[in-house]
Amino acid sequence: MTSSDTLYFMITRKPEYPAHIKPGSICYISKFNHKKLFNSAHSPPKIPVFFLSAQIKMDYCVDVNSMESLSVDEADLLQGLSKDAERLEWFKDRDALQTALGLTVGTAVTVEKEEEKLRGIIRYIGGLTEPSFPCQLPGRFFGIELLGEDRKKGNTDGSYQHKYHFSCDKDCGIFAPFSRVRPLVPSSFSPSNPKHSSQPEAEELYTPEELNTGDRVTYFISGECRHGMVVCVQEKDGEHIVRISTDTDENGQRGGEVDVPLDMVAKGEVPAEPENMDVDTPPMEPNTGDLYLDLTVNSVVEVTLAKGNSFGIIRWIGSLPGGKETMAGLELEEDTGVSDGTFKGERFFHCPLKRALFVKLSSCRPDSRFQSPSANNSKRKPTQDDTETETDHSTGKLETVPPISTEQVQQILIGRMKGIQGHCNSCYMDAALFSLFSCSSVLDSMLFKSTQPQDAPIQKTLLHNIVNPLRSNGFVAGRHIMKLREQLQRHGYSHSFTTDEKDPEEFLTIIMHHILALDPLLKLSAGGKVQESYCYQIFLDQNHSLVLPTVQQLLEHSFHTAGLKLAEVRSHGFLCCAHKCVRSSYFIVTYLQVPSCLILQMPRFGKKFKMFDKIIPSLELDITDLLSEGPQQCMLCGNLAQLECPDCFTDPLFSQTGFKVFCRACSAQVHSHPQRRSHQPAALDIPKGYLGRFVPHALIRDKLELFAVLCIETSHYVSFIKHGPSSQDWIFFDSMADREGETDGFNIPEVHACPEVGTYLEMSPAELANQVPRDMKGVAKRLFCDAYMYLYQSPSMCLYR
Repeated sequence: MTSSDTLYFMITRKPEYPAHIKPGSICYISKFNHKKLFNSAHSPPKIPVFFLSAQIKMDYCVDVNSMESLSVDEADLLQGLSKDAERLEWFKDRDALQTALGLTVGTAVTVEKEEEKLRGIIRYIGGLTEPSFPCQLPGRFFGIELLGEDRKKGNTDGSYQHKYHFSCDKDCGIFAPFSRVRPLVPSSFSPSNPKHSSQPEAEELYTPEELNTGDRVTYFISGECRHGMVVCVQEKDGEHIVRISTDTDENGQRGGEVDVPLDMVAKGEVPAEPENMDVDTPPMEPNTGDLYLDLTVNSVVEVTLAKGNSFGIIRWIGSLPGGKETMAGLELEEDTGVSDGTFKGERFFHCPLKRALFVKLSSCRPDSRFQSPSANNSKRKPTQDDTETETDHSTGKLETVPPISTEQVQQILIGRMKGIQGHCNSCYMDAALFSLFSCSSVLDSMLFKSTQPQDAPIQKTLLHNIVNPLRSNGFVAGRHIMKLREQLQRHGYSHSFTTDEKDPEEFLTIIMHHILALDPLLKLSAGGKVQESYCYQIFLDQNHSLVLPTVQQLLEHSFHTAGLKLAEVRSHGFLCCAHKCVRSSYFIVTYLQVPSCLILQMPRFGKKFKMFDKIIPSLELDITDLLSEGPQQCMLCGNLAQLECPDCFTDPLFSQTGFKVFCRACSAQVHSHPQRRSHQPAALDIPKGYLGRFVPHALIRDKLELFAVLCIETSHYVSFIKHGPSSQDWIFFDSMADREGETDGFNIPEVHACPEVGTYLEMSPAELANQVPRDMKGVAKRLFCDAYMYLYQSPSMCLYR
């Protein structure tokens, strides 16, 4: 078990037992055990947890009301503090935790040491010792190299207990927990209430007259005016000396260092003209000079410098002080820049030291590593570039492109360089977004619902850079997915959103719940308690008799095992069912709320262990018997059902699907059999309008239709889309189907038709059971054997139907 398989909690109130557990302690439990406990009909009042403290070496059952959940990153930060009371105090300051999560290597900071504020640069973030067990956290510390007048005020050269975490001169480094570290320059991560420290706020630590590491300066030497970047300010023989990394020295060479008296140095000036920074505008063909207009903030670009091509991300676009050209502020991949995002002492964006470079926007071009000639060979009619915004020019309102219809799939979606381009462990996000939005509109409401100002950029990226281009052009470049991941990472949900693989349900929950505040798709009722959810994880007891199950059977068995029903469920509308009474001339009208979207996770543990070798997709999911309220028909005579028998659910005499519900007469007859006399039928909740009435035999049943399946094999996610009514209307999407080049190459996404899936779905269960997976045609094996998540929708709730 690792930290990614673990849930962490902070003890916020002293539990009655055990008495020695103090508020501020951090404990943990495996996700598997947690789900198993809370999937039962009654939520447990206590759960067994282990503690990170070395003094508490065994597990204890602790009252759930005494603890609050922590993310892995929050737990790691707080574990760096030594005292429980201090942890609890900092835990309550959410702004401070977000500030700490926003700190990165290369950030200029101040660090407290014995009530003195020292300035430096973060060189290392992580643990200082190895954890005792894989699931434990060592505590996150910040390794800081002290600069300027604060050099030699540290206590390390970058090593801790003879292990080097970074390198600096003796006593020029210091390790500190987040509680003693603050960003030097004001930023969106700055805490609104830094009440835990007597340190002045960031604005008080920086004045325009001071020289800071990374500042661009003009200096005078040998009667000549030159430019460079401040490395540090030192005091020698009572005089302040500025060490400067030179643009060019007296011999015209770059990259040297020179010491200059402070009185010979002035802030500025980074030349506004790119050629003064050895940036060459690449030669362009006639009539192509406007290609750079398609570049936006967060576009991945390359630029030609004196030493060759450099790659980076546009972090800012605009005009610099004293200039009229449209400039771009780049964060480069390598330390070949000139600052950390400042220009003439004014900050335009944040990035590590020596990563920023300001150039003409026209000098930039899209990163060639993510381009492919095949991307332009589509037979479809050219449309808007995937970075453009869809706008209704008559009203000025932003538009959502409708999903791709069955008739358009072949023209828009099928082929190489189609779908969403994978980049750096993004397959979980690629597959989830493609499944939800390529051919379905069931969750389009979250693309244009009202959001908080801080969340609007994420919604805009999702709509204008991903969903609209996918539906109009059939292709989304990998840089747009990376842009979305960077925005999520800046929100502080995970420090590894841009690098590590996640689970689709984690990503979907963050987007739907934390970012866009979408109402929960489901409300589950168990034992009188209602739980809200966006996805439902299927769990089965050990005594099930399923061998080759359908999704319908898995869902019903899971609900039966946990004693669950669908309570009030969120939808974008109502399904009105009118039933004419047999013995009267009036109608009974009942309004039933059905889920607009149902996301089901298959019964498997982790990415490897599967409970079933094959699962048969249910193209329709009948949820009538899963609703906590609403009329149901007796399974024998068809009249209004009044009783449900959980014990009959597994009786082999009855059908393999559906809950066993009866009218009173049929229930009495069924349970007169000696083998069923011990059964205990339970009364159903029946709407008042149906009591004492007959219901027609053609009672309308509530059904959802399958529209996508996410599959995983060897840690790679792909997806299948059911885009039309025919049994052969299936497509398969892989965001990393192929690759061109190696380290500097790019992934080639592909979408292709897979009608063979329909052939297997038409087989009987016995025929399907005899199919050897490796011999199944095309990609059908992956759908039947590797299913991870099923997505169902209500046909009446789709916005464009």
